[in-house]
Parts: sequence; structure tokens; C-alpha cells
Amino acid sequence: MSVKKSVLEQKTNTELEKYIIPESRFVPEAIRYAFEILKSRGRHFSDDEVKSIEWLIATKEEVEDNVVHENYIKASNLFLVSVGLGLINIFLAPEITAEGSTIAVSIFTLGFLLIIGLLIRKSFDWMKYVLLVFMIIGVLAIPLLLQNIMYQPVVGIINLIQTALQVVTLVILFKIPANHSAEKQRV
Repeated sequence: MSVKKSVLEQKTNTELEKYIIPESRFVPEAIRYAFEILKSRGRHFSDDEVKSIEWLIATKEEVEDNVVHENYIKASNLFLVSVGLGLINIFLAPEITAEGSTIAVSIFTLGFLLIIGLLIRKSFDWMKYVLLVFMIIGVLAIPLLLQNIMYQPVVGIINLIQTALQVVTLVILFKIPANHSAEKQRV
């Protein structure tokens, strides 16, 4: 959120004082500007007041940094729905439930995808590139998808829905501004 200092400079000292009180709901940048404007207008602050205002700004910046962009949550939800559909497909495809090894591979794959979904929710920006690589590799499986639609329509349609959900997930992830990644928040 952007705050214009010129807008705050038009406010009275009494109005600016509301920005620097401990219960302030204003963004850190607005609090900082209000503090600077009041100082430039000759308002003297005690050492305790300066520490209190600096603490208020730091606290609000920390809270602001920990906010996960809503698109990470949306993308994670869609991806996890896709994983849930994969779990349903395990029980609908008779060739998967026929052998123990294929069940184990399927469960391992779903677990891996579940971890990816959770990493997306934790706002790891690099996950969009991992998904992009998987999506490119997945293009090779389009003939299998078409075969599933012909021979096992329910499984094929679920696979098609999974693919659509994963494409939408990828699009949502690439729409997130770069300043919202978890790596940048931790630095």
C-alpha cells in the first residue's frame, strides 16, 4: 500500500498525532511520515515516545511482511483439490488397486504433491517453476489422458479436471507480485 507524504502534510498536528498512538491502525509508512512531519513542525518527542513509535513501526512492518498473498492460498487450495481428486482416482482405477507396488507408488506421488501444495501455501515463490517443469513434462502424458477418457471415462474426466486445476494453479502463481515470496520475507 502506498502512502503519499504530501497528503499527510495537509493534515493538522492533532490529526497526525492519531497516526503515532500505540493503537494506530495505519500502515508503517504512514506512521513514519506522520512522525517525520510532526518533528519537522517542531513537535518534540521524548526518548520514550521515540522508542515507542519506532517499536510501533517495526511491529507493523513485521506483521505486514508475514502476510501471505491471497493468491498463494487460492493456488494451494486448487492444487490440494487436485491431489484429492487423485486420491479418488486411485480407488476408481482397477489397475492401480490390483498390485501393492502401484498403490505404494500412487500414495508416494500423492504425498509428494501434497508437500508441493503445502509449500505453495507457505508462499515459496520457486514452486511455480517446479510446477511449470512438471506441466511441461505432463504434456507428454496427453495421449494417456485421451486414452483414459476413451476407456475409463470417469477416471479420464477426473484426470482432465486435475490438469485444468493445475493449469489454473500455475496461472495464479505467476500472477503474484515478486515482493510477496517467502524467501524475500525471511531475508
